[in-house]
Amino acid sequence: MDQHMPQARHILQSTFGYDDFRHHQADIIEAIIDGQDVLTLMPTGGGKSICYQIPALVRSGTAIVISPLIALMQDQVDALQQLGIKSAFLNSTLHASEQREIEEAFIHGAYDLIYMAPERLLNSYTLNLIDRCEISLFAIDEAHCVAQWGHDFRKEYQQLSMLHERYPNVPRIALTATADERTRIEIIEQLALQQAHLFINSFDRPNIHYAINDLGNGREELLKFIKENHPDDAGIVYCLSRKNVETTAEWLNKKGRTALPYHAGLHQDIRQEHQQRFLREDGLIIVATIAFGMGIDKPDVRFVAHMNLPKNIESYYQETGRAGRDGLPSNAWMNYGLKDVINLRLFTQNSDADELFKRMMLQKTDAMLGLCELTSCRRQAVLAYFGETLEKPCGNCDNCINPPETWDATIATQKILSCIYRTKERFGAQYIIDIMLGKDDERIKANNHDQLSTFGIGQEHSSPEWRGIFRQLVAHGYLATDVEGYGVLKLTPKAWPLLKRSESPQTVMLRKLSKASKVKKKRSSSSSNAAVRRFAQDLSTHDQELFEQLRQLRSTLAKDQNVPPYVIFPDKTLVEMVIAKPGSESQMLEISGIGEVKFSRYGEAFLNEIMNR
Repeated sequence: MDQHMPQARHILQSTFGYDDFRHHQADIIEAIIDGQDVLTLMPTGGGKSICYQIPALVRSGTAIVISPLIALMQDQVDALQQLGIKSAFLNSTLHASEQREIEEAFIHGAYDLIYMAPERLLNSYTLNLIDRCEISLFAIDEAHCVAQWGHDFRKEYQQLSMLHERYPNVPRIALTATADERTRIEIIEQLALQQAHLFINSFDRPNIHYAINDLGNGREELLKFIKENHPDDAGIVYCLSRKNVETTAEWLNKKGRTALPYHAGLHQDIRQEHQQRFLREDGLIIVATIAFGMGIDKPDVRFVAHMNLPKNIESYYQETGRAGRDGLPSNAWMNYGLKDVINLRLFTQNSDADELFKRMMLQKTDAMLGLCELTSCRRQAVLAYFGETLEKPCGNCDNCINPPETWDATIATQKILSCIYRTKERFGAQYIIDIMLGKDDERIKANNHDQLSTFGIGQEHSSPEWRGIFRQLVAHGYLATDVEGYGVLKLTPKAWPLLKRSESPQTVMLRKLSKASKVKKKRSSSSSNAAVRRFAQDLSTHDQELFEQLRQLRSTLAKDQNVPPYVIFPDKTLVEMVIAKPGSESQMLEISGIGEVKFSRYGEAFLNEIMNR
């Protein structure tokens, strides 16, 4: 063992309040302390930050943490200062006098860690400042931002290879929670990490229950999901457009839940206010575009809901991973429809990207659609996408709990394909459905499509059922959308053998469409109190009351300190207090998440609350 690892373990226990390292943390920390470069992939909530924070405390000098998240730097620094770690940030939110003060302290080695965005780091003024300081390490957080194929691409990240050239003796650690094999290769190439140690932890988040449905009427289904599972919990609802963000937030407020909108079109002050309220208040829902969420450390987000399909599995995994960072049961819920499938394909086909990029994006879209239409374990599919094998079905996704039925949709598919062919591939799904249902429609009559042999041949299914079949046929590659963006459906090469009824007959097996009345409901135990009870092995009523009192005390202390409540102690630590009921400092320090500095600040207050019960 490295001579510095006993010191690292002491810091883990005394400062962070944890008994032992998790995953590959010990190996990563040892490599960085020894001056070696590292690339690590670790799921959200897996403890990435400790991998550079502890080496920053062991090695001589100041660690520079490079992050794209200017809006969250204050919270990150607040959390470190609560642990007694000397830290600061340099970004555009500072006044000139504050910046000069921090820079002067930086030069004199006053900080263990200092945060800055890549744009700040790369300017000549900052580099000249760094040249005058002793640097212990560079931590490149959210390293997937370097990947031009990725969903969070930042061009400045691609210039960070200069750190290796300018500071060859300073170790670097690149960290991300989301990267498939292609993205890993790009991170290594762009950041010149060819000699780095690679640590890949499991991508599995077993506490998250995955559910994807096609029930239509998304808002009503969302409200039903929230009422049944998370009546008082914090959560994130993702919408595709800014307009939908605002209308959905307004609608949820009318239904009795406090919901705040967040998107890039809002003024920065409003975005910052809504983000801070979400972090500091209990039970709030944030309704957002994908502009929200990266770097959010709030551990008690109990659900993430998607009102539209994400563009790829990386996005889906990263966004759903913002639920349940504390390890307690949480939900990832999605509602989607035919329009989402068509729009996803059109978005890629109509982009200005080159053909190679479009082809890659379409492959990623196909993988996302495949996950939605899957009839087997969703977790196995997500992990397989990232190159990881889960030997057995997870038992904690909708397909495992309520296995979907399939049906032979060959004849229904042939009817659809025939109708599209006979209308010369010039119309969208609803028009084709109206023909198949034999609808009395002036447009159909004007086109003489009421004279087609396919007119009225589809009355065995309702219009919503036919839309579900269309959606699956697009997802499975039998139908494609027009590149002009009008939603016109075209036959693909895969469709022609079915249409021509070739000598080698194909069978098309599709999922039976979801019907709310027929879905076997598994009452989720993922609301905050239920999650806590499960984690605490069924707290008694008396202990539940104590837990709520400790939460109230935490809330009061957090307001006094102007920090999010979880920065004081997360729910998980409060539950352990309730179970252990410590009566002394030594007993309190045995609880996970309570280090010496935290005890010196808050220990007596919590001890008194527990002992007065």
